[in-house]
Amino acid sequence: MPIAAKIADAMTRASWIRKMFEEGERLRASGQGPVYDFSIGNPDLEPPPAFLDRLRRLVAAPVPGMHRYMPNVGFPATREAVAKALAGEFALPFTREHVVMVTGAGGGLNVVLKALLDPGDEAIVLTPYFVEYLFYVDNHGGTVVKVPTGPDFDIAVDAVANAVTARTKVVIVNSPNNPTGVVYPDATLARLGEMLRAKAAEFRTAIYVVSDEPYRKIVYDGRRCPSPLLHYENTILVMSHSKDLALAGERIGYVAIHPRAADAERLFAAMAFTIRTLGFVNAPALMQHVVAGLQDVVVDLGTYRRRRDRIHETLASAGYELIRPEGAFYFFPKAPGGDDVAFCKALARRRVLVVPGTGFGTPGYFRISYAVSDEIIDGGLPVMVDAAKNPIP
Repeated sequence: MPIAAKIADAMTRASWIRKMFEEGERLRASGQGPVYDFSIGNPDLEPPPAFLDRLRRLVAAPVPGMHRYMPNVGFPATREAVAKALAGEFALPFTREHVVMVTGAGGGLNVVLKALLDPGDEAIVLTPYFVEYLFYVDNHGGTVVKVPTGPDFDIAVDAVANAVTARTKVVIVNSPNNPTGVVYPDATLARLGEMLRAKAAEFRTAIYVVSDEPYRKIVYDGRRCPSPLLHYENTILVMSHSKDLALAGERIGYVAIHPRAADAERLFAAMAFTIRTLGFVNAPALMQHVVAGLQDVVVDLGTYRRRRDRIHETLASAGYELIRPEGAFYFFPKAPGGDDVAFCKALARRRVLVVPGTGFGTPGYFRISYAVSDEIIDGGLPVMVDAAKNPIP
């Protein structure tokens, strides 16, 4: 076999998100009509004007040396700017020695897991989950332990406690959540932190919460997004600007180590090493300079909020069982009839693309992204409404 057997097996279990994206490409190429694609969480908003202004200034008057090699962990001035923003947001003593600039959240998660996991170490992943977590953990020899969330997709802390063992090294938390749009409340995160402290003491080990927060600033209705940083010292935050600044293609983000994390200095050094050995080497230089001055900027959320409200009202009126998202830009309704894969394939035959919940470890549901144009919503929403009333053959 020309490729590794392990990769060949993984390819058979690859992301349903990618499968639906590829189905969309096939349908578009057929030329048989419009495709209403709700499958990808690819921000359709343009970056804020402040991004373009700062980019123009940098291109017109470059910072000397800004395209050269830099420390593995990123430019000191950029890390300083991120640390200052985090210190202000969380009232914690962040410095640049707690911040590592990375190539987006995917790169950041791999840097963190490479630094933490020994072969056989366990990483708890909450279902429903972003499917790449499974492969990221496997990349670095870890073992995934899946723990279902509660009926409203909140963290089931008691279930997590029952899953913790002496080999548990990581608990991955994602809030606002992809695919559900749920924001985990402070009370839940406080209980999680208290439980993990007790378990770490019981097993005489260190357990880290890896908090994947690319949607942290995409929240609605005057909410804020609580972070495990405020409830558990052994927290490592992974952040991407793909969503809050609509820079998905630029692959720019950061990792932030809680200033009071166990062995924080050693963790920082480990990530400086893993970022090089994994081949990411550095986060993009130009983007580091740009986002350094944009830590308090976010895209206009009004468009996302308006789409959320429209879709929620329409689908709820049609009889769908679904939670109104508090953040991110996804719905995760129950699939009519219960068979999510069959339902999504049936919608695809009518040129509407959504992602089965099976791909997120939670059969019986499906994910809708509303990071899409109004034209896609106009065309696809009536098909979903009809599908709830008249099962699609």
